[in-house]
Amino acid sequence: MRSLRTGLPLLFLGALLAAAPVAHAADTPLRDLAAAKGKVIGTAVTGSKLTGSYGDLAGAQFNSLTPGNAMKWGSVEPTRGSYNWAEADQIVNFAEAHGQQVRGHTLVWHSQNPSWLTNGTWTAAQLSTLLNDHIALEVGRYKGRLAAWDVVNEPFNEDGTYRQTLWYNGLGTGYIAQALTAARAADPAARLYINDYNVEGVNAKSTALYNLVKSLKEQGVPIDGVGLQAHLILGQVPATLQQNIQRFAGLGVDVAITELDIRMTLPSDSTKLAQQAADYKAVMNACVAVTRCAGVTVWGFTDSDSWVPSTFPGQGAATPYDENYAPKPAYYAIAEALGGSGPSTDGCTAAYAVTSQWNTGFTGQVTISCSGAALSSWKAVWTFGAGQQITQAWNATCTQTGAAVSCANASYNGTVPSGGSVTFGFNASWSGNNPVPSVTLG
Repeated sequence: MRSLRTGLPLLFLGALLAAAPVAHAADTPLRDLAAAKGKVIGTAVTGSKLTGSYGDLAGAQFNSLTPGNAMKWGSVEPTRGSYNWAEADQIVNFAEAHGQQVRGHTLVWHSQNPSWLTNGTWTAAQLSTLLNDHIALEVGRYKGRLAAWDVVNEPFNEDGTYRQTLWYNGLGTGYIAQALTAARAADPAARLYINDYNVEGVNAKSTALYNLVKSLKEQGVPIDGVGLQAHLILGQVPATLQQNIQRFAGLGVDVAITELDIRMTLPSDSTKLAQQAADYKAVMNACVAVTRCAGVTVWGFTDSDSWVPSTFPGQGAATPYDENYAPKPAYYAIAEALGGSGPSTDGCTAAYAVTSQWNTGFTGQVTISCSGAALSSWKAVWTFGAGQQITQAWNATCTQTGAAVSCANASYNGTVPSGGSVTFGFNASWSGNNPVPSVTLG
């Protein structure tokens, strides 16, 4: 790395949780790291955005795609008998061109159904026929091309009772087995899942799902997996996540984290981003630790394509990439959990300057600048060579042990965008001379 100012010493940047932009992402793509561990790393996508940086990242970093909305009933059959497969086809074609699998989402749900379906008055026989026909048509259209389907989505209330829906009210609990059986008939090779949220840890809702899957297995109903959505809140990864994954695996089914995002109260800062990274890593570690955990799909990889801000006002920054496609600390946490490396600080430099000096002390200043890279947090480390001692610091948290100094960003200035800079300063004592400190990576 080079100094920003001619003749000034260079301070190296330690970046334990730094985030670099697309060009400085982890050396090995997430999809390759995941494949080496026999796991899926996927993302939900919007078909119309699969160009430019969005398309490049979706294709390069992930080995599985989930249509965010394109395969839901309301999208594919907005008017009865009138179909729109354009976006769904686009996503499947993109995935095949990029060597990716596709997770179909979702066949039977209480939400995002066409108005003609939800507003209709149906007998049980009619509703049963509608269910079978829809599954036969949609699953059949992509037969042999999709790896898995979220066949039934969100069947339970928080207390573990069945959700009152069009399907439950019209067909009883049997609609779940019926849907799975119809999906198996339409594509015998696709893995069939039941998917729900707030079932990540051991609780009443996940136990109801566990008991359902156990019962379906005992009845011989085709069920291959359980999807844990994992729409999580910062700092609230369930302590029983791995235990819960393992107990489902014990039933002889796969488990997938299907819709992972971890939202925070805005604005984000380096402390929140560090916690988010730890949370993403905890989820990834839990999946990696269980053989039958098929993998993890994030619900959108960039904050610009996230559902969170519009659904939870005042919250967001929930995905591994920021709105400008720069990887956040969470991205590197995923990479590290899959056996990859942390971020590179290439493109970011720090310049050390003495701005004033008097007979017993001096004021120092460090300017951290990035060009073609970005940081979400930073740490600058050096060693004084003549007994200098920091007495006060601002815009950074500085600690000194002997001659060794470590200065980390404050809560408000950890982010350094490409083309931007941050500065922190300190007062220190000196006696006799004030030589240039040696530099090392922190």
